[in-house]
Amino acid sequence: MDLLSQLNRAMDYVEEHISDDLALEDVSSVTSYSAYHFGRLFYYIAEMPLSEYIRKRKLSLAAMELQNRSVKVIDLAVKYGYDNADSFSRAFTKQHGVTPTSARKNGVILQIFPPLTFQIKIKGVQGMNWRIEQREAFEVFGVERIFQNDETGKVPEFWNECHQNGCYEKLFDDAGGERISAKKAGICVINAVCGYCEPGENTFPYMICALKKDGCKTDGYKTARIPAATWAVFRSEESNDLGLHIPQLFNRAYSEWLPSSGYDKAIGPDMEVYYTTDNGGHFEEVWIPVKKA
Repeated sequence: MDLLSQLNRAMDYVEEHISDDLALEDVSSVTSYSAYHFGRLFYYIAEMPLSEYIRKRKLSLAAMELQNRSVKVIDLAVKYGYDNADSFSRAFTKQHGVTPTSARKNGVILQIFPPLTFQIKIKGVQGMNWRIEQREAFEVFGVERIFQNDETGKVPEFWNECHQNGCYEKLFDDAGGERISAKKAGICVINAVCGYCEPGENTFPYMICALKKDGCKTDGYKTARIPAATWAVFRSEESNDLGLHIPQLFNRAYSEWLPSSGYDKAIGPDMEVYYTTDNGGHFEEVWIPVKKA
């Protein structure tokens, strides 16, 4: 089953079990992807975490029920997984801009989110810079944090924290204090590796890291081995905004390239690679392990 079919099957599962206490692990179970990989696929294609989508769908259905019949607010709260009527009312008001009681009135405007359907994006006006690379195994070292599978959107906070407390700059110095030029081949000195978890786990490690080589000061850092793999590599255009293009690269790789490429996502870490050009500009790459479909 291809990527789009699996995503749509997962959305059907969400609709069939919308009144249940749905978790990422439950939804991913109807696909061939681990919870971690499915969570990342969904986040970058839908541009929101799965948990946010499920919450929006529940509150959309609750709004329609309030308009269509005289149901008690507490009954809706219980049906859609809220502890009490107050917590349900707060969430409802945040999404719709009105209270559940006000939503019963005629003419009230509500924020309804219909079920998602995934299709191949056809975009002929914007090219993609991509290539396939074979890499032998290598090691990286750096600062790691563990996130819940549905917390991909919190990674930028980790970056900000590492800049503020000096961890990033120290890692840069301990890696040799040099950036790889755009003209040189290879993995950038400073990069981020998104690790993967074994099936059944509900967390993933994310590392801000450097390539391990002779002369690096690795004491006190987490070390990880990146296995040999075939990588699909997607490159941004040069700009002065470091990190700006990473979400867009993942989005286009997953939603435009992968469904029609003849490749499938392979087990292994996704990587974000950052380069500095000779004139002081920046460009970024996304590395995704793939296999022939």
